[in-house]
Amino acid sequence: MLKIAIQKSGRLYEDSIKLLKECGIELNNGNKQLKAAAFNFPIEVYFLRDDDIPQYVYDGVADIGIVGENVLLETAKDIDLVYRLGFSKCRLSIAVPKSVDYNSIEDLKGLKIATTYSTILQKYLTDKKINAEIHEISGSVEIAPGIGLADAICDLVSSGSTLFTNGLKEVEVILKSEAVLTANKNLSTENKAILEKLLLRINSVKTAKNNKYIVLNAPNDQLKNIAKILPGAKSPTIVPLVEAGWSSVHSVVNENDFWDIIEKLKQFGAEGILVMPIEKMIV
Repeated sequence: MLKIAIQKSGRLYEDSIKLLKECGIELNNGNKQLKAAAFNFPIEVYFLRDDDIPQYVYDGVADIGIVGENVLLETAKDIDLVYRLGFSKCRLSIAVPKSVDYNSIEDLKGLKIATTYSTILQKYLTDKKINAEIHEISGSVEIAPGIGLADAICDLVSSGSTLFTNGLKEVEVILKSEAVLTANKNLSTENKAILEKLLLRINSVKTAKNNKYIVLNAPNDQLKNIAKILPGAKSPTIVPLVEAGWSSVHSVVNENDFWDIIEKLKQFGAEGILVMPIEKMIV
């Protein structure tokens, strides 16, 4: 049985549970239990505070865990980063009051910076050769300058609305963070095999999200040109239509290239382009 630790509440909890469901793993956690076993996969889920997850994985109480990369780096536990999950993205940034005339990182010298992430911040300042005082606090970091506790803050930023509300502006990005899957370095052979099965499912879900399945009609004299821009998994599928001189083309397109490819397809006479989401994609 593979034991996985995930955050017990909040956005990371919701995204983690959604991922497990997309991987076909069914849990019964209706009563907000602290532990739940899957019905159809050899996995048991522990619901913990995010700050505690790296410690539980390091100690072997949990075999793997889903946690923000910022938490993983701050706790500095000797565990493996197995997979970047691509959700719960944010950044760890330094912010100062809007009234401050900030020109470069040199302006941080001698300032008092309030943060929950003292380990990451200290490494960043040391690397940049900036001597500043770090004031470690556990919460409500954004109000520190307003009440005279600090000159600046270092905190997580998503949209920046919280900074704006508290009269702050973002001046330095220290770290871009996302949810990551971590693992204990001493997994048993049995649990390594279960983890590989889980990773296969996760990878198929994540790959599917990054691609679209498209079907289009194209004139036969343009099929070679269309095939060059529609490689698909290996090559596009081409099926002759009843109407002479035309074929149906099926392929997979990466989300990042989607609109550029659509424009090129139109130039080569493609018609009736259908675009469909992919639920799973195993490569």
